[in-house]
Amino acid sequence: MVKRARIKLTSIDTDKLGSVCSEIKDIAKKIGVKIVGPIPLPTKKLVVPVRRTPCGDGSNTWDRYEMRVHKRLIEIDARERVMRSIMRIRVPNDVYIEMEIR
Repeated sequence: MVKRARIKLTSIDTDKLGSVCSEIKDIAKKIGVKIVGPIPLPTKKLVVPVRRTPCGDGSNTWDRYEMRVHKRLIEIDARERVMRSIMRIRVPNDVYIEMEIR
């Protein structure tokens, strides 16, 4: 029975997230293992409403700042050679990775 590795990638920058996903896909193709994904998970929106005038005088106007957190899920066969190659990938500072072997 082949074990599966579940890789969850999280970032606020979709370009960096896409580049890491494509590197993982290239490794899987080169070695010839089965890969599922990248599956886009729901984007989390963090919204912070802030009053424009801090003193409280003037009109009641608000600014809304928003940060979007994008997530991708990849499942891959967890062979030793594949996992070593994935661990050597250069990951940007903005991309966070969680790995789970099942």
